[in-house]
Amino acid sequence: MSADLIILTGPPGAGKTTTAAQVARGFPRAVHLHTDDFWHAIVSGATPPYEPASERQNHTVLEAIAAAAFAYADGGFATVVDGIVGPWMLDHFRSRMSQYPGVPVRYIVLRPRRAVALARAQARSGAADLTTAGPIASMWDQFADLGALECVVLDTSDDTLDETVARVISVLETDAPRL
Repeated sequence: MSADLIILTGPPGAGKTTTAAQVARGFPRAVHLHTDDFWHAIVSGATPPYEPASERQNHTVLEAIAAAAFAYADGGFATVVDGIVGPWMLDHFRSRMSQYPGVPVRYIVLRPRRAVALARAQARSGAADLTTAGPIASMWDQFADLGALECVVLDTSDDTLDETVARVISVLETDAPRL
């Protein structure tokens, strides 16, 4: 029996990874796919994913992520994908949906206010963390107006982790948001 594939996205500093890990742990069988791991798998010749020259690389990485996510979900694991997966990258998932008709694909955007996201991202201390204001603000701007997908946005500016997790679970308990 297939399980849900949940794409939990948003700009840097939105709380995606921490929230995704907690949400995944709430399922009896689950996988948490951290998209940064797929980018870090490139050991030579990588371009920072926010650079314009990274377009081909980013599409390759998203294809690998989508393939892995659908394989896990088709195997009965609730699969929570966390990372910067903007609407401009959803075709990598949509193109596989006909091959996996039993896998519902959910899309949720965590989007704190711009200043909050920037402060959170810059407060990180990991060597691989993006903490530079320019790229962070630029990526936030890409999520600023999602048009028809605004209905899947959760403002996490004032939430604790538990509140954000509860809100995501509440959304997942409804029939929305499905691709």
